[in-house]
Amino acid sequence: MKAAIYSILFAVPHLVCVANQEKPNVVFIMADDLGYGDLGCYGAILIKTPNIDQLAKEGKLFTDAHSASSVSTPSRYSFITGRYPFRGNMSGSNESGLWRPLSLNCPLIIEDGLLTIGEMMQKQGYRTACIGKWHLGFTNEITDWNKELSPGPLESGFEYYFGVPFVTSAPPYVFVENHHVYGYEPNDPFVLETDISKVTDTQIYPNKSRNRYSGAKKPHSLYKDNEMAITLVDKTKKWLDKNKDNPFFLYIATPHIHHPFSPNKQFEGSSECGFYGDFVQEFDWMVGEVVNYLDKHHLSDNTIIVVTSDNGGMLNLAAQAAWEAGHRINANLLGFKFDIWEGGHRVPYIIKWPNHVQPSSTSDQLVSNIDMFATLASLTGYKLSENDAVDSYNVLDAWLGDPQQMIRDCFVMSSNSSEHMSIRMKDWVYIPNQGGGGWNNAKWGISNIIGGASAVSLTKKVNSDIVDGKIRKDAPKCQLYNLSEDKYQSVNVIRQNSGIAEELRKALEKVKRSNRTRPL
Repeated sequence: MKAAIYSILFAVPHLVCVANQEKPNVVFIMADDLGYGDLGCYGAILIKTPNIDQLAKEGKLFTDAHSASSVSTPSRYSFITGRYPFRGNMSGSNESGLWRPLSLNCPLIIEDGLLTIGEMMQKQGYRTACIGKWHLGFTNEITDWNKELSPGPLESGFEYYFGVPFVTSAPPYVFVENHHVYGYEPNDPFVLETDISKVTDTQIYPNKSRNRYSGAKKPHSLYKDNEMAITLVDKTKKWLDKNKDNPFFLYIATPHIHHPFSPNKQFEGSSECGFYGDFVQEFDWMVGEVVNYLDKHHLSDNTIIVVTSDNGGMLNLAAQAAWEAGHRINANLLGFKFDIWEGGHRVPYIIKWPNHVQPSSTSDQLVSNIDMFATLASLTGYKLSENDAVDSYNVLDAWLGDPQQMIRDCFVMSSNSSEHMSIRMKDWVYIPNQGGGGWNNAKWGISNIIGGASAVSLTKKVNSDIVDGKIRKDAPKCQLYNLSEDKYQSVNVIRQNSGIAEELRKALEKVKRSNRTRPL
């Protein structure tokens, strides 16, 4: 009888939504570089993630979820704006579109006047906050950390911001709170140095770049790599203490599991695959702390929790060590962070919403972080204009039910290379170039970034275009894969299906010329 009731309840998701007039809270947790195979609920054995696994048991796990890019900054831009990365622009770059990570001290890349997901939620009566990694720039010019950091997250739809302004592997090694560096003292300013002997000391970890700033001793002292998780969880709880009595939209962007791998001592050695696994398990602890807070304050029943990643796993030195221990960061998918292949952008995606999302359910619907915008607009009753969230699809039906038809019939993926922007239509993927479009370093145990053809051979993957870590001389100029028959992209079938490839090529060009792909 209980199963029958569930089947009826989840067959009419919109009726369920309308029946509950209380606005649901939304907690969107986006990890950094978390791979498709890094969680227990996605098959990891050497890493234990009980808190996230429990969310999957109490909610829905998506098997075909993707980031809009295999690179951090473009992916975050798409989540915030609901726009494909190729529509954005990196300040100071002669190349249109967003392809690579934001470089040091770049201005804010979210266009002025563009509606963001945070602003939309504010209009619907939500309190909003972003806690964690930003990596979308500050101010309208080259960032001076001694000055007010505006515009930034607060001008992008978040009433409160605390976190890492750039990346944890490059300076400045400080936190930003709202419009200012956290702990900043005007009488001890930041000074950008060319002589590294003058820079302020910070914690040292493998694959963490040397600090480039002298001065600002207090802000630097407040930034401790191995206490990052504790600091961000503490700030999250304090913000919730002040805002839990109102509907809230909380975007938690953890720096886990981007290098440097700096787990707190309580997590060192906790996994079976080195610091990589330890860091994933610390991320799981962070998720558990947020869930426990919601439970303690009786907020869970009316809170949507989504856990996902900004892109696929990166084959850095810690991941290489984890690989040698037997862990597969992107499961058996081809490719890694920066690549256009599935491993670069197919990501974990779990949603829990009690009494709305069926527990222990799975979905093979094609969804993306870019779709959060239109989905939350539908959920909260916000009417998007033609120019809002132009590439975001409403996937609420996939959250709440099991649609027989695919909601997304088309999806465009980006990598580290503008020449590899690709398109997926149903199960077909067309890549207009050779290789993965990412890094192609080939020195296992030495290079902190390995990708492309080199990684295919080094990890003993199979792809018909690649031999001994290089593209075959007779390989086709473009690639075509049918994911229903070849999920791991082992055979490029473009020569046998030239008509389908041409159809997808034209569809990709049409998207490039378009102003919008979201159905009205």
